[in-house]
Formats: sequence, structure tokens, C-alpha cells
Amino acid sequence: MIDALMQGFAVAFLPENLLFIFLGVLMGQVVGALPGLGPAAGMALLLPLTFGLEPATAIMMLAGIMYGGQYGGTLTSVLINVPGEASGVMTAMDGHAMARQGRAGAALSIAAIGSFIAGVGAVIAVAIITPPLASVGLRFNAPEYFLLALLGIIAVGSLGGTPIRSLLAGVLGLMVALVGVDPLTGTPRLNFGIPALYQGIDFIPVAIGVFGIAEVLSSLERTEKLEPIRTRLKDMWLTAEDWTTCRFSILRGGVIGLFVGIMPGAGASVASLLSYLAERKFSKQPEKFGSGAIDGVAAAEAANNSAAHGALIPMLSLGIPGNASSAVLLAALILHGIKPGPMLMTQESTLVWALIASMVLGNVFLLIMNLPMAPVFAALLRIPYVYLAPGILVISLVGAYAATLTMATVWMCIFFGLLGWVMMKLDIPRAPLVLALVLAPLMETSLRQALLLSFGSPMIFVERPISAVLVLAVLFALIAPIARLFLRPRR
Repeated sequence: MIDALMQGFAVAFLPENLLFIFLGVLMGQVVGALPGLGPAAGMALLLPLTFGLEPATAIMMLAGIMYGGQYGGTLTSVLINVPGEASGVMTAMDGHAMARQGRAGAALSIAAIGSFIAGVGAVIAVAIITPPLASVGLRFNAPEYFLLALLGIIAVGSLGGTPIRSLLAGVLGLMVALVGVDPLTGTPRLNFGIPALYQGIDFIPVAIGVFGIAEVLSSLERTEKLEPIRTRLKDMWLTAEDWTTCRFSILRGGVIGLFVGIMPGAGASVASLLSYLAERKFSKQPEKFGSGAIDGVAAAEAANNSAAHGALIPMLSLGIPGNASSAVLLAALILHGIKPGPMLMTQESTLVWALIASMVLGNVFLLIMNLPMAPVFAALLRIPYVYLAPGILVISLVGAYAATLTMATVWMCIFFGLLGWVMMKLDIPRAPLVLALVLAPLMETSLRQALLLSFGSPMIFVERPISAVLVLAVLFALIAPIARLFLRPRR
């Protein structure tokens, strides 16, 4: 394995390959920072550029776009509270709060360091334990996916505000997710005869509206918010206390992200949510989460970058894409005449190991680009908000339009912006709405598939070992808060 990895580094270090790895992570960062695109869409748009390249060079560049895009969304999540995709929601919760406290540089720095450490760790895992981890991921079927999504839905009750308000926002997200077409029968539902709703309501207009536009509206109505955010030089970089707080957060986030990334269909959004919630349980100051906890940023960023790399494990070993980005990478392999599947690591070992080596180099490029630039990005917040707000609105609406190239998405974005503004007025947390919208399709489809497999018997959820463990986790998540309420000594 070491010999094969050294050969992979020899290929990756060729000058033209180094150039395209760098271009890949650079373009990925730009794509990730544009709300509405995301890594998968960016890879699909830039796929034609690889037709004249060698297969190994093309795959390394596309992979760079994939994990570079994960960090690109961090910039908008922290600076303007607009997550580029679902995995950036958890980063925005604490990252933007840190920015408003004058610590945008520290938030971006810990995001870069966390992404680098978790990314390199995940690459090592890809190289060492691909076969056994891929077999574990294949054991996840419809019952396990339903229970995993249900666990995430229950967990949104702890995402800021009171549990009742958080769950109310989560239920609203589930209702929004039902609009469109039944995923199994294809029957239209809840579209009220409006053609624009036949395809359902996507994550992009909801996230951009609820976070970006609502934030602008809320800020502009308060005159004190029109002042630029003061980024103090002493708060630009990480302190020893920050590193002490985050070192284990990065480790836990990387491990959770890796295992979630291996499961086909789960994705980086589930990884960042589970990692954030786990970190809140481990934290000595859980009350800071949602209002500027640097370990929350570290855990979420480590998890989503690790998940992006972990999704390559089932793709490289079995030809099964773990997420949309790895599906585009799989298509690129086929377009370049390479047959994916269990024999890929044997028949195309040079390409596979070159890809693994390129991911190490790509993460180094990302760290070198972003760590020194964190104060520069943070300095954007010094622009007076009265000038910054129109730019945020333009970026948000252009991103919404670019997602579907229809004005209907723009109107949805504005509607959800007004809804998010009302939620802020009523002190209802917005993150549960978006996360429930992301998890709802997985939960609904998996539940119905599981019941079809068992001919309607719910016993399928306890007959399988992994699903039985997840049932216990769901019951614990439901019972533990009630038990704490009764066991707490009365004052």
C-alpha cells in the first residue's frame, strides 16, 4: 500500500497535475461561495473542461472542486450568514455570531484548520480501511436511513430557543418538504395548482431566504446594525485557549463525518448536524452554542469536509456514489473510459492512488490559501452595512436564480426571506426549518421503502442489528429530556 501511495504521489507531483489540483480547489472554493451552486453543480458545469485532459488529471481536478467547495461555503456562512448548501447551516449558526462579535478571522481560521486536519485524516482512512468501512456502509438500508433521519429530526429540538419553538420550526420544514410530487408514486401533492410547485421546494431558495434575506431585513430595520462590524486585530487569529477548546472537536467531527460520508445518501449535511449536536453534548459550555461557540464551528467544518472525502470510499471500492458530488465523479470516470466498480482499485490502481495523493495536496493548498487570507476575508465586514446589504441581496437572488434559471425560485427566495424575518421577530430558530427540509425526503422515502419491504410490518426496525441500535438511540433521545425534567431537584 505504501509503495502504491508513493507512486500516486509521483503522479500527483507532476507539474501539470499540480496545476490542475490547484485550479480544482480554487474553482471549488469559488463555486462553494456562490449560494445556489454547491460542489456537485460546480463539478457538473466544469466537467466539459476535462475532456481534453488525461483521465487521472481530470479526476484529480474534479475531486479538488468537490472538497474545495465544502470550504468555499464557509466564507458566506461566516461573513454574511448565507450557507451555500445544507452542510453550511451549522457553521452559519456560530460562525456568523462570531463574526458579529469581531472574531470572523478566528472562525475562518478554525474552519480552515479543522477542514485540513479532518480532510487529511479522512484521506488516510480512504487509503487504509476502504474495504471494511465500505461493507459497513452497505449494511445500511431503508430502515437504518429512516431511523438516522428521524434521530436528526428529533435532535432539532435542541438547536437554539426553547424545544417547543425549535420543534415548531422543524414541523414547518417537514410541511414545506411535502410540497411537490410523491417520491414513490409520482402523484402531485400540495402544489395548489401552481406550476412552479410541481417540482417541490428546493433547499436553495429556503436557505438563502431564511438566512440571508431575513438577516438583511432584520439588520436594516435597526439603525445600530448599520454600523460596520469591528474586526479587532488581536481577535483575528486563534488563541491557545481556542486551540485547546477545538482540538478534540475537530477529532470527533472528523470521525463522525467519515462514517456518515461512507453511508450512501446521508451526505455532509447529516454529518455536520450530528457532529454539532455531539459536540454540544461534550462541551463544558453548551449554552454558548448558537451564539458564537468556536468548537461548534470546528466540529461542523471538520465533519462536512471529512464526509466529502468519506463518500469516495464506497465509490472507489464498489462503484456506489455516496453523494451527489461523488456521483458526478463517477460519471466523469465513465466519460473518460474507466469502468467503476469493485475491480477499479485493481485495474486502475495508479489512477486511484494518484487521486488519494492529490487529496492530500489539495487540502494543503486549501490551508495555504485560506489561513493567511482569513483576516482579509474578515476585513470585508468593515464595509458599512448600508453598502454591504444590497450586495448580499444581489448575491442571494442571483444564486437563487442560478439554481434553476427560473424567476419562480427568486420569488420563493423572497417569500422565505419574509418568513425568516417573521421567525426572527417571534424568536423562533430558523436552522431547524432548513435541516428538517433537508432530512424529510430521506426520512419519508426510507420509511415507505422499509414498510414495503416488510409488507407493512414495523418489526423490520428491530429485527436488523444496526436498526435496533438506532431505535434505542431514538428512544433515548425522546426519553432523556423528560427524565431529566423529573429527576431535576425542585428549587
